[in-house]
Amino acid sequence: MLQMAITGILCGALLGFVMQRGRFCLTGGFRDMYIAKDNRMFYALLVAIAVQAVGVFLLIEAGAFEYTAGQFPLWATIAGAFIFGIGIILAGGCATGTWYRAGEGLIGSWIALAFYMLMAAIMKSGPLAQFTVEARTPVVGTDSIADTFGINVWFLVIPFVALVAFIVYRELRKPRVKIPGLKPKKTGLAHILFEKRWNPYVTAILIGLIATLAWPLSAASGRIFGLGITTPSANILQFLVTGDLDIINWGVFLVMGILFGSYFAAKMSGEFRLRTPDTKTVVRSSGGGILMGFGASLAGGCSIGNGLVMTSMMTWSGWVALVFMILGTWTASYFVFVRPSKKRAVARA
Repeated sequence: MLQMAITGILCGALLGFVMQRGRFCLTGGFRDMYIAKDNRMFYALLVAIAVQAVGVFLLIEAGAFEYTAGQFPLWATIAGAFIFGIGIILAGGCATGTWYRAGEGLIGSWIALAFYMLMAAIMKSGPLAQFTVEARTPVVGTDSIADTFGINVWFLVIPFVALVAFIVYRELRKPRVKIPGLKPKKTGLAHILFEKRWNPYVTAILIGLIATLAWPLSAASGRIFGLGITTPSANILQFLVTGDLDIINWGVFLVMGILFGSYFAAKMSGEFRLRTPDTKTVVRSSGGGILMGFGASLAGGCSIGNGLVMTSMMTWSGWVALVFMILGTWTASYFVFVRPSKKRAVARA
């Protein structure tokens, strides 16, 4: 238990620190693809997926652990991911983003996190547990894309890595817009870690490496998976209610570490402060948290579990969930941001 706690918290703390300092927010990234036509955060996600894919499949070939993709619950994945995408716009952050923003002192994120944990627990072991099982029971075959086509997984990983490398190369060749900043107050390593704006692709590489590291650390505790947020979040609430130590696994310590790491990063960079939301934000965050918990449980993963981990494992569920998660954020963005903006423009005309 002690080793599991130490490795889980340290891995989570690294992830929370890097995400907070790198402002790695998939909710904002998906939203910006639609509203601002800015794809940088999405490309950064692809970099993290590529790094993890190479790392994890090398570990599997080295015999570090074994992994089987299982079967593909198509309709549950589509519906759950779309609902989750709507939820993260209302909540102001995805599952991991909500954890690390809670560490920054955003009380709205605390509220979204509480309802997210509650709904996930209800879906996984509460009154809706049987509904979740039945909704995810209809499957359409193997979840592994490589197994579907009868090919070695490296025939998917290598072209994907090459494509991502080309996209990043093309992006880095574009003229950079210099953003004026304040005069640095720190020097050396302190300036780099706690003050300098991080490059999104460097942040993505670090996240991909941490995601790769999570697999053997988690496997050593008997949990054969990498980064995961929804089930561990639900387990925390279940433990607080029941006191059952059997539900405490490596993932629980991981999400706790995210909170600690983001708090440390925000505190050291001067970005931590308690921010009280207005009533509208409280209602929106609560509803967003509920939709996040419902959608992620139905889809079998959140923006990290499906969007980062299962995509790197080259599974249908990962990539289908990512597509419908993005469509959900775009749908919610239209009603939350675009439509009200158009109405205000018409009213001023």
